[in-house]
Amino acid sequence: MALIASTYHRLGALLGTLAAAGALALAGAPALLAAPAEAEGSTLIVEGAGDGHGVGMSQYGALGYAQHGWSYQQILAHYYTGTALGQAPAGFVVKVLEGSKVVRVPLERYVRGVVSAEMPASWPAAALEAQAIASRTFALTADAGGRRFDVYADTRSQVYESPPTAAAETASTNAAVADTAGQVVTYEGKPVITYYFASSGGMTEDVENSFPGAPAQPWLRGVPDAYETKASSWKVKMSFATVTARLQGLVKGSLRGIEVLQRGASPRIVSAEVLGSGGDVQVSGPELEARLGLQSAWAYFSVKSAGKVVREPDASGQAPFTAPAPESPPATPATSPSASAPQGGSQAPAPATAASASTGGASAG
Repeated sequence: MALIASTYHRLGALLGTLAAAGALALAGAPALLAAPAEAEGSTLIVEGAGDGHGVGMSQYGALGYAQHGWSYQQILAHYYTGTALGQAPAGFVVKVLEGSKVVRVPLERYVRGVVSAEMPASWPAAALEAQAIASRTFALTADAGGRRFDVYADTRSQVYESPPTAAAETASTNAAVADTAGQVVTYEGKPVITYYFASSGGMTEDVENSFPGAPAQPWLRGVPDAYETKASSWKVKMSFATVTARLQGLVKGSLRGIEVLQRGASPRIVSAEVLGSGGDVQVSGPELEARLGLQSAWAYFSVKSAGKVVREPDASGQAPFTAPAPESPPATPATSPSASAPQGGSQAPAPATAASASTGGASAG
């Protein structure tokens, strides 16, 4: 099984674009002082959970739910709040940018090339089927290239492998696509963008907290994620010199530490301040994640100096995270009362407007 290609790589590209446009505000407002630490000889310790932006469906979470008896309908209804299932328009063709060339691929053939690249073929059928529908819906609603193309063939959208690539299609992933043929996620009767990612850490995130500038969307809200909390925890250490280099432009004077100001629906950081001897600079959680090369914005900071470890200040006021209890499958798949079609129902109308962030899914392979 190949390693999951985390979506923070795409998020980093997005943040670079936003920064170039001046969308990421930097402020020098005073903050609580961290424990004094000289840059030389000090180490920043970062402890966190999850892999990817945290919005929509967690792939490892879908694996866990499938292993505990959940159907693909129940998995999708869990991650995409208030949604139902409808049908994609007949004859839809996906415009895929491969290198510098735009290739037109029939929707179902495209989805076959995505599911095998995004999720291990050995995973349970319900997880593969949920992936097929999420990938199909993403293709239907994405507009990464405006009128020229719909999706990139890589992690900027979702990974697509076309024949004769060996990993392009497998029997189990093709079966998942066939068994869910044409089905897409809808909200109030319209297909909607279905972000997904590798691992949640135990809680997914509201879209506006992970994608700066994106509007809140009712189907992309943070939800508890019961079955992949322990394996997704991580810890990294880096010298203050390394941190200063990675946060170039955000450190005034000598680095003193990092203070969290706000966390989201999950413990993912929404905003923080980089504390320096010459002043403090505010930064978004997603930019901090991208700059430091973290697996996700679900992060807690400590500083080790002179053999002593001190937890950095956290003004978010958020209580320590408690892992959610295991969940039994719902008696029936959840549907939205306002949706015009039931799960697996009739053909849906044209796609709804997607969220303003241009990142897509994560790869599991």
